[in-house]
Amino acid sequence: MLAIIVAAAVALPVSAQIFKLSREDMIKYTSKNPFERSPDGRPKVPDALLEKMKGLTCEEVFGVLQGKRFINQYEGNWQLLHPGMKLIGRAMTAQFMPTRPDVNDVIEADAKAAGGRRGPNQRVIDLLEKGDVLVVDLFGKTGDQSTYVGDNLATAIFALSGNGFVINGGIRDLEGISPIPMAAYFKGVHPSAIGNVMLTGVNVPVRIGDAVVMPGDVVFGDKEGLYFVPPQFVEAIIKQAEETHIHDEWTKMKLMTGKYKSSELYGKPDDPALIKEYEEYKKQRLGK
Repeated sequence: MLAIIVAAAVALPVSAQIFKLSREDMIKYTSKNPFERSPDGRPKVPDALLEKMKGLTCEEVFGVLQGKRFINQYEGNWQLLHPGMKLIGRAMTAQFMPTRPDVNDVIEADAKAAGGRRGPNQRVIDLLEKGDVLVVDLFGKTGDQSTYVGDNLATAIFALSGNGFVINGGIRDLEGISPIPMAAYFKGVHPSAIGNVMLTGVNVPVRIGDAVVMPGDVVFGDKEGLYFVPPQFVEAIIKQAEETHIHDEWTKMKLMTGKYKSSELYGKPDDPALIKEYEEYKKQRLGK
């Protein structure tokens, strides 16, 4: 429903969705973005920073976002296609709702008039760019007619974006999707095809479980779950994580000597000599 109440949402005749944020409104609603933008107005966090995000954990993302009062950015309890792979990229969002015939008739008529003769899931996939992560609000639907992609459309997503997907709903053809070398998050699996849903928004704010996602957010997924990171916090998260990694490295190194108890090292040491040793180690590791 969030897409419907966005006052600035406008019709999108090209891809025949009911609602989207115009480029101008995308810029307004993501005004704190410090980076360049895609042609559609979405924040475009640089590839180099996305690469650095691959070395992080959900806990490191959590620490910064909680401190900034962004407490609705995490969703857990997923099925993972490849649990050992992280999912890092820029969110492109799509919103679905249960079918209401009078509304859906207009959507599909507009789509046909614009040349969109395929299904609504395919029309969204065709908009993907390199580095995107498709984030689909399928309102948690699993079971019959809940399946956004099978192996063919999952292959199309990977070919276009070089990335995986987040489906707050179901997928099908898991045996066929599994060989694709991408990370993917979904809520269930069923052999049926998608049905009894209508596409109501593309590149709009969406709700994914307990999380609110804006187009252009950095999707960060590991074994624990998914964070949707507003672009303005990416650099702070990376900087803090770098220092956390160094502190953890030093702490484990000292513990492995067998000379210290965890209470002497974990967190911030009380011993001034250890504090000085750590600060010197940190400066050395940071190259300062």
